[in-house]
Amino acid sequence: MARPLPWLVPAVVTGGLLPLGELAARGAVGALGVDPVAFVLNRLGLLALVFLVLGLACTPVRFLFHVTWPARLTRALGLLGFGYVAAHLAVYVLVDQGLDAAVLWKDVSERPFTMVGFAAVVLLVPLAWTSTGAAVRRMGFERWKRLHRLAYVAAALGVVHFWMRVKKDVTEPAVYGTFLLVLLALRAVHWDIQRRRAARAAVR
Repeated sequence: MARPLPWLVPAVVTGGLLPLGELAARGAVGALGVDPVAFVLNRLGLLALVFLVLGLACTPVRFLFHVTWPARLTRALGLLGFGYVAAHLAVYVLVDQGLDAAVLWKDVSERPFTMVGFAAVVLLVPLAWTSTGAAVRRMGFERWKRLHRLAYVAAALGVVHFWMRVKKDVTEPAVYGTFLLVLLALRAVHWDIQRRRAARAAVR
């Protein structure tokens, strides 16, 4: 039997890559503003945060509305987020810092803003590495699930990184931070419901 909505994941991935094409097109015609590197860094960082938060929203949407299709998007959205994080990091390391190890170390060690961003990247690497079905089978679902809860920590670090960058008008990072807190609260409620159900089942 064919899976329902077979177009869903390809459509989301295609849509998720469109902003990258837009950046490339703007770069080709010199429409990246007075500071192209900063513009690209900011846009890639924001896209990364958007997709990471959307990926985290899939599970609460699934149990709130009793639908299964969001579960199929979690991996795609998470990998899109990681892809934009990797692109953000590449532009920072290769273009902004000129691949100068001494300058990079100074920036990471002396600027909390950069340190927080790097911490988020470090947490996301094992999550992307273990995003396959083979990794789930190899680790066991419970261990895999515990590891992937770090996605919330990585997203929170992304919000802090964003907050520290804007400095004055923190409205936008505050919106993302609030949304992330709501998702965490929903997950906590869901975990508590599952725990209570398991306890009642054990008593029976």
